[in-house]
Parts: sequence; C-alpha cells; structure tokens
Amino acid sequence: MNTQEMIAPILNFLHCRTPDLWVEAALGDLETILIDHATNELKAAQQAMTLMARNPLNMDIQNKMSRLAREELVHFEQVLKILKKRGIEFRTMKASPYASNMAKHIRPDNKGKLTDALIVGSIIEARSCERFEKISGHLDAELQKFYLSLLKSESRHFQDYLDLAQKYTQEPIEERVQFFLALEQESIQSPDGLLRLHSGVPKENTRLR
Repeated sequence: MNTQEMIAPILNFLHCRTPDLWVEAALGDLETILIDHATNELKAAQQAMTLMARNPLNMDIQNKMSRLAREELVHFEQVLKILKKRGIEFRTMKASPYASNMAKHIRPDNKGKLTDALIVGSIIEARSCERFEKISGHLDAELQKFYLSLLKSESRHFQDYLDLAQKYTQEPIEERVQFFLALEQESIQSPDGLLRLHSGVPKENTRLR
C-alpha cells in the first residue's frame, strides 16, 4: 500500500487538512515539533495502557491496546534516538489545549465515557497521521523516511480506535464522531499561542517552547 492509499481514509475522516501556516511554523522550529512528537508517542502508549486497566474484561481492547502501546513506545524510542543524533535535549513542554478541548466533552457515564474516549483516540491518531504526511515532503531525507514509515501503523491505530468505539456500544457512533470531529476542526483552524504537533494556527506571538 502506497502513501496515497494509506492517507486517503484519514483525509476522508477528518473535517479539514492542516493549515499551511502550521507547516511553515513547524518547519521553522523542528526541534519543538520533534520534542512534542516524542511526548505524544509516550502519552499515546500511556493512554492505551489506561484503557486496558479500566477495561480488563474487554479482550479486544486488551489485545489491540497492548499492541498499540508497544508500537507507540517503539516510536517514542525512535524519536528519542533522532533527538540524540541531532543534539536536541528531550524536555517537558506545556501541552497544547488540542486534546483537552475534546476530552472535556467526554461523557461521564461508564458506557459513554469508553465510547467517547475511543473516538477521541481515533481522531488524535488520524490527525497525527495527516500531519506526518503533510509535513514529510518538506523534511530532510532522514525525517521524511521516518515520518512516512509511521503512516502504516498510525493509520491502523485510527481505525482500531474507531472499530472499538462501535463494538462496545449498542448505539450508532456517527453522531458522536461528527461532534468530536467538529471540535477538532475548530482547534486545528483556530489561532494557537503554542506550536505543537497538534496545535492550531500559530499566532504572530506564538510561544515555541
């Protein structure tokens, strides 16, 4: 499967593409993007393990999230290796409000909470995939190869989350999917004071670190 075949379902799913202004800002500070990328891979692994811990009897969640967590940790290690090779020190940075803007709308009841959390996970994975593809053509050979190599697993992660969201509810999920996609689009297209892997359109005074 080539790049266009892998990215097509993502583009059909998301409500918008990444604005060119974000790409320009990201290319101007790849150090920040790489550090935040590493952080996001670690968070993705932690989120997968949290879902496993909260749903110990759901075997599909156990199997798919276990595999996802392992893959995300490998990606985390790969980004750390790139950082070290380029003389960039890994450090903590303030998070973009991107994920929290969706998370605060997750329903509190048990069934709704699981469904919504899986939908949000799907959207985050889809956006990661879209941004890897969007920025890859502007990167040096090493980073381009690495980011394109992530498309296969990240595109599968997006679908795994979405499939699980439908599996563990008796109601159609499309309305909730569209609700969260609309929130996600707003975040991606709105001015953002931080430059991060999942941030919105950079302001003139955007903080890079």
